[in-house]
Amino acid sequence: MDSKPLLYGLIGFFLGGLLVATAATTFDQPNSRNHAETSMNEMSISLEDKTGDNYDETFLAHMIVHHESAVDMAKLSATNAKHDEIKQLSATIARSQAEEIAQMKQWQKDWGYSATSNSNNHMSH
Repeated sequence: MDSKPLLYGLIGFFLGGLLVATAATTFDQPNSRNHAETSMNEMSISLEDKTGDNYDETFLAHMIVHHESAVDMAKLSATNAKHDEIKQLSATIARSQAEEIAQMKQWQKDWGYSATSNSNNHMSH
């Protein structure tokens, strides 16, 4: 099985989720951009010294938290967004990231990783 499409898909959804999450949190709160950048920087820094299973376990834990936050923000669009395009994009993000969360949680289980150890210790949201 070629894993490149899955990897590219995960990267694309991550970047899309990050874009929507950043935009959604900064419209009414100009100073929150620094908090979002700090959280992402902290996540990246916490991964720098890790490799192998340690990296994979921490990466999955961070990504699950990140995706859960994006799903929460996307769900707000159903009632708060003005434009249907934003509502449609948000619905797509909520669906796709929920699927990715399920996949990542299955990988945690399959690979014997802790489901909570790293997500609460390394990344604020």
